[in-house]
Amino acid sequence: MMFDYEILRLIWWALLGVLLVAFAITDGFDMGVAALLPAVARTDRQRRQVINTIGPVWEGNQVWFILGGGAIFAAWPALYAVSFSGFYLAMFLLLAALIIRPVAFKFRSKREEPQWRARWDAALCFSGVVPALLFGVAVGNVLLGIPFHFDATLRPFYTGSFFDLLNPFALLCGVVSLAMLVLHGATWLQIKADGEPMERARRYGMIAAIVVLVLFALGGLWLTQIDGYRIITEQDPFGPSNPLRKEVVAEAGYWLHNFNAHPWLWLVPLAGLAGAALALLGLAGGRGALSFIGSKLSVAAIIITVGAAMFPVILPSSIEPSHSLTVWDSSSSHYTLAVMLFSTALLLPIVLLYTAWVYKVLWGRVSEDDVKDDMY
Repeated sequence: MMFDYEILRLIWWALLGVLLVAFAITDGFDMGVAALLPAVARTDRQRRQVINTIGPVWEGNQVWFILGGGAIFAAWPALYAVSFSGFYLAMFLLLAALIIRPVAFKFRSKREEPQWRARWDAALCFSGVVPALLFGVAVGNVLLGIPFHFDATLRPFYTGSFFDLLNPFALLCGVVSLAMLVLHGATWLQIKADGEPMERARRYGMIAAIVVLVLFALGGLWLTQIDGYRIITEQDPFGPSNPLRKEVVAEAGYWLHNFNAHPWLWLVPLAGLAGAALALLGLAGGRGALSFIGSKLSVAAIIITVGAAMFPVILPSSIEPSHSLTVWDSSSSHYTLAVMLFSTALLLPIVLLYTAWVYKVLWGRVSEDDVKDDMY
């Protein structure tokens, strides 16, 4: 094997983060544009203009979500088993929203009746708002801890309910996520649209940037008061994937431990704030490229902040802290991770090159005059 078990586990933890960031940056602006659709486009032609800024790329962007789910299933099977079963109803609502989106894209322009198109526009808005909100709610609950445990045979049991997920801290994280992706969608419209939709998106994007700045900082302060999860026994990075072989305690404010132990990590949340501020300045000055770069920086840094705070914990248990999943005890086997890494090294560059080529070919603004009858 080229890499030992410890390094492979670290690589796949980092790759999972890369896939999540890639999904949020690419499909994130699709969701942001869809959420903004009723607010920035007043006429049917303007709505078609806005939709066509993401119409050619949304399907490819969603591939990152599938890759992320596949990576969790293959590299972190215990995480997949607990999270997908525990968040079952939330996952069902999320998938319903993501399924509605392609249907709305395909059927919206099949009939010219205003009511028909208005219903599909509402479906597109739903498909943007709901996933953005739920992703944030999920992250908030992960930081708080999930009510699950394992039996002696490592079967996971989730003891919470859907409504337990809707707690104040998780809802705050949901609003941060929604505002973050609305900002991202607004900055995308600054470089891809023109006219009234672009101007309206600029105003709403500035509001979203302020919300991100305020609530992300508030969430950081709140994080100092909630329990983090500290491993008090030594873990073997080369050991078997058995989450029952350690002791973990909940400790108020412990999610800040990694930042205090490695002060350079504070640059990550600061980059999240700086990116949102940069996007705000870009929107205020009508500089689309600057605002989009700032938005991407903010999205990536906010997600990385969560991973940096929790490492090496991946999914903490609020009812049995010692059953929490970590990088060292919830992965697939050494051989599985090695084979997956080899496949990823071969195929991921192809995906990246093709994606870059598609964006290059489809680059340019979409104006009302460009909208054709055979478009969305």
